Parts: sequence; C-alpha cells; structure tokens
Amino acid sequence: MRFDEYRKLDGVALAACVSAGEISAGELLELAIARAEAVNPQLNGVIIPLYEQARARAAGPLSGPFAGVPMLVKDLFQEIGGAPSYAGNKALKAKDFRATADSELVRRWQAAGLVPFGRTNTPEFGSKGITEPESFGPSRNPWNPAHTPGGSSGGSAAMVAAGVVPFAGANDGGGSIRIPAACCGLFGLKPGRGRTPWGPEFVEALHGISVNHVVSRSVRDSAALLDATHGDEHGALFRIAPPQRTYLSELERDPAPLKIGFSSRSPIGTAVDPEAVQAVQDAARLLESLGHQVEEAEPELDMMAMSMDWLGIWFTKCAAEVARVKALTGCGDDGFELDTLALAAFGHATRADDYLNFYQRGQIYSQQLANFHQRFDFWMTPTLAMEPALIGASATPAWQNAALKAILKLRAEKLVMKSGLIEQMVRENMKYVPYTQLANFTGVPAMSVPLHWCASGLPMGVQFVGGHGDEGRLLALAGQLEKARPWFDRVADL
Repeated sequence: MRFDEYRKLDGVALAACVSAGEISAGELLELAIARAEAVNPQLNGVIIPLYEQARARAAGPLSGPFAGVPMLVKDLFQEIGGAPSYAGNKALKAKDFRATADSELVRRWQAAGLVPFGRTNTPEFGSKGITEPESFGPSRNPWNPAHTPGGSSGGSAAMVAAGVVPFAGANDGGGSIRIPAACCGLFGLKPGRGRTPWGPEFVEALHGISVNHVVSRSVRDSAALLDATHGDEHGALFRIAPPQRTYLSELERDPAPLKIGFSSRSPIGTAVDPEAVQAVQDAARLLESLGHQVEEAEPELDMMAMSMDWLGIWFTKCAAEVARVKALTGCGDDGFELDTLALAAFGHATRADDYLNFYQRGQIYSQQLANFHQRFDFWMTPTLAMEPALIGASATPAWQNAALKAILKLRAEKLVMKSGLIEQMVRENMKYVPYTQLANFTGVPAMSVPLHWCASGLPMGVQFVGGHGDEGRLLALAGQLEKARPWFDRVADL
C-alpha cells in the first residue's frame, strides 16, 4: 500500500484491509511513521514518539474491530504505561515523568486492536484553545502552518489532518475536541458526561466537564471508536444509560426530521467573523434541503455568567495541578508558564462557598439548556467565532503579562478577582471560541462538523449541541451531513 492509498481509507477500512490479509499491522504502522516523520518537523504534532513499543505491539497477535490500525494519543491523561507523561508542562518534561500504568481509555483502545505509536502536543494542562506550550513549541495547522490547529488537542488534529493517522486521541473540557476539529477540517464529537472512561486514578474530571474521545476524518470512525470505549468503569460515580443501538448502526439510516435552533451571535457579546455567520447560514440551508426544520433561536441563559462560573472551576483545577506537579518534581514556580501560575493563583484565592456556587449554578444552566431542548432537538452555532488564529496571535499580550507578574508578586489575586479585570481577560481570550463551553458545563454531547471552508482556504466547523444521551442522534445527523456534503477527500496540500 502506498501513502496515497493509505490516506484514502479511514480506520474502519484500514482494519478491513488487515483482516483480509491485504496488508499487515506492521506495514500500516511503517506507513504512518513515515508520514509522521515527513510532516512533523513542520507541524510539531507528535512530541513523544513511541515507535519501538508500537513495532513490538504490531508484530504480535491483535484482535478487535480496529486490529492493526495505527493511532496517536494525546499527551494529557491518555496514559501509556512506562511512556512519558508531560501534559505540556516544563517541570514534568525536565523530570521525564512517566506513567505507571495504562489509562482505562488506552486499555479499551488496545483491546480494540489499535496500535498507539506516539503522544501529541498539548498546551500546558490542556488549558487553552491553542497548542503553543513553552515546553515543546507550537503545533501548526496543515491547511496553513502559519495558523493554529486549535487546542487543546491541537497536536492530534494536526496529525490527523496531515494524513498521519485516520484519528487520534483527544479530550474536551471547554471545546478541546471541537475547536481543533474545526480548525483542521475534521469531525469532532464530544461525548456526554460519563460516556467514556477516565480511570484508573479517577473516574471523572471536573465534575464531568471534561471527557475523552478522538478527532477523526470520518464520522464512522468516531462512532465505531465510541462503540469500543463507552461504558461504565470500575468505581464509576454513576451509571449512564447505555445506547439503545450501536453508534455505528446509527449511520445506517438518516435521522427523522429534526427541529434545530441556530444562532451565530457571540453569546459573550464579542465580534463574530462573517465567515462564521456564513458557515451557520449555509448549514441551515443544507439542513432544510435534507428535510429538517431550522429556526433562529438560542438557550435562555446568561452565557457570560456561565463562562465565568466554568472558568472558576478551571481555576481551582489548575491550582491543584500546579500543587501536584510541584510535589511530584520538587520544582518551583519556574516549572510553569506565567498564565498557568496566574490561573492557579486565582484558584487558590477562590473560596469554598464560591466554588460550590459555581457548581450549583451549573445545574441551573443544565435546566435552562434542557428547556431549550424541549423545543429543539439541537442547537447549532459556529464552532469558532473567527478563522483559526495566526500562531502567536492568541498569546497573552505584554500588558497582561506585566499585570499578571505584578499580581503574583503582590499576591493581589483576590483584589483582581473583584476588579472586573478577569472578565475583560475572559472576553479577550474567549472571543475566538465563545460557543463551546456550555456543552461541557452542562455535560451534554456536542459535535463540530467540517461543513465550511473560508475564502482563505482555512476550515471552520459548525457545532451542534444535543441533550443528555444524544450521542447516537448527533452521529446520525453527522452521517447524513457527511453524505450530503462530503469532506473526507478534501485534504490539505502538504
């Protein structure tokens, strides 16, 4: 098999080739490694190669629905026993910290027959919608390397879009599957709370705000992988109802006519690029042509307040991560990026009763979104409010860096939290991606579908937000859209 033939097949098709004896797992792996070696110097997606470990696995007996298919996993929580685990952090990299065991998700991927051969770039602790960590440098977008592939699963998305693998591991605590999928012209499903595992060390992240899955080129790969990985794990805090049918079977028929509310207005009051507006308007026309009812509407809730509450929980999580890494490595503040230290400081300054209020208001937002879903099957928005940003454009500006250094030096974070400066910073940093956080905070599934390319040639996704348990219905709609407006063979010229 040549690379041009390899790139024309998704993971399900590649597994069928292995099963039929047309190619071996080892030969597929070498194709993927060769492509990674060719494009990674430019894109910087793979930061931890695991080639020899993968070659040993590919040489052994493999079984499962994806037996012999190569993949990459994100360097954030998707641990491979004995392999480096840096989470985009300078101190963990300097320590060469390594995972002691496979994560439950990786176990399920391996049980499906997959062959992981590297870990992908991520911002420090996955806390940004771009992938430009100081520890490894920026990942770049295959459609135009001057632009970001998004984040925090940007390294994975860059490698999938460049044809290295048909899909790669990703996770999503505020858009980190959907944002890079949109930036790179990929399909990205964020499953709902509790649908995919986190173990063995813990069974949910951020009260279920963050979830694991993949970015992929085809919808059926995402569906088949969810079939392979969903379900309760040991010690699960609650048991989510299993799907009535396999996710893959959802693609065998078009969904019943749906009622979809749509909006392109920024929910936090920031500007929206005309390309993002056009992406939603074009998608609305496409949906109508497929027999669905579309209507301009949005959930009745304060999205800026929701964003601030969501961020408050992230602040405290960041504080805990910084403390954990300091304990593991013995490092000081020099082991972290300035932005991370600032987030951690705000987390330390958060009162316990404030944190509880963040969490409890999240339940109110869930009820308000559920009210919307009583009238509409899905909510449709742009995934991005603007085209994928230039590398460095989303970096913290100099004046904010100076302000953050002063705040940390003076230990003035409590005063700053009352000053309104954080709200200003949030609006500035979230102006690219104001649409994705709601699905995380409320725990519902959502997806980004690559339905629009800008005049610049850069992709821009369209987001659909479902209700609890709607993964199957979202996948059915995605499959219908994929047939109506195919994107699989639209690849970056790299």
